[in-house]
Amino acid sequence: MKVIIRNPDRKTLEMSGGLNVETLLKNLDFNPEQVLVIRDNNLLTRDIVIGDGDTVEILRAISGGTNEM
Repeated sequence: MKVIIRNPDRKTLEMSGGLNVETLLKNLDFNPEQVLVIRDNNLLTRDIVIGDGDTVEILRAISGGTNEM
């Protein structure tokens, strides 16, 4: 599988498929609460298995704004 990490720089890795999202994130030392994993413009949950031919993107979840009302 191809893994594209945008954190904020772009980095591309080739890895063996057959892993679920949770295992992939653990192997790459990502906290699953702080990133989104996307395949074909769809958000993946932790239990989804990623195949050998798949391309996924890992994006850091960012929130912001002000407390002004």
